[in-house]
Amino acid sequence: MVTPSSDTAVPSNITAPPGHEASGTVELQAVLWDMDGTIVDTEPYWIEAEHQLVAAHGGSWSAEQAEGLVGQALTFSAGVLQAAGVKLSVREIIDTLTEQVTAKVRESVPWRPGARELLLALRGRDIPCALVTMSEQQLAVEVARHLPGDTFELLVTGDRVTRGKPDPEAYQTAFDELTARVGPLRKGAVVAIEDSLPGVTAAKASGVVTLGVPHFVALPPDSADHLWPSLEGRQVEDLESLLPSQTESASGDRRIT
Repeated sequence: MVTPSSDTAVPSNITAPPGHEASGTVELQAVLWDMDGTIVDTEPYWIEAEHQLVAAHGGSWSAEQAEGLVGQALTFSAGVLQAAGVKLSVREIIDTLTEQVTAKVRESVPWRPGARELLLALRGRDIPCALVTMSEQQLAVEVARHLPGDTFELLVTGDRVTRGKPDPEAYQTAFDELTARVGPLRKGAVVAIEDSLPGVTAAKASGVVTLGVPHFVALPPDSADHLWPSLEGRQVEDLESLLPSQTESASGDRRIT
């Protein structure tokens, strides 16, 4: 693996690796990870920052409003905060929230159960991982800094895409860039792990196998290809078991677990 960078994405070639069609099995080729709520439990940090920002501008911020921003692009969230009375520009709101959350992560990283262990297990098997988050580079780098340096092949952050989740752009960008780095990938052999509805919607629309692990807000039963209650105790083999067979890949079938 190589040190994460923000290289320009290039079109992918999604042919299957040699031998897979013959055996009818699919090997796990890569994993795309959401960050907030999936790897780290930072949603409470974001919500606290939102409350403080709205209060500083004389407004009020409800739990329902906060839940509505979970997994959304920061530009979208900033617009909602402006509507709640925050008299700052979109850029100023994003910078204020990001700096506050990053400072908290710098003090203590709130790992989600099983996430760090599964990341390290994938690293031990040389299965490439990419971070796909609507948080900006500043926070993503701070989280990645607390993991071995080659844990992620690349970081796709909210400030690198034009359209945030639930649009699939971020996941397509990660898939294309990983393909450019490690060679041809098949979307039926790549798993995305997400905790929010905007996240699973984006991942599923990109065509990769989508695993929902709900945390702060419940996920509808049919929102992802698979749903797990937690990553705790999960192994690489558990991710491999989610991959469709060659027949299922060709037909587009998915199953909920």
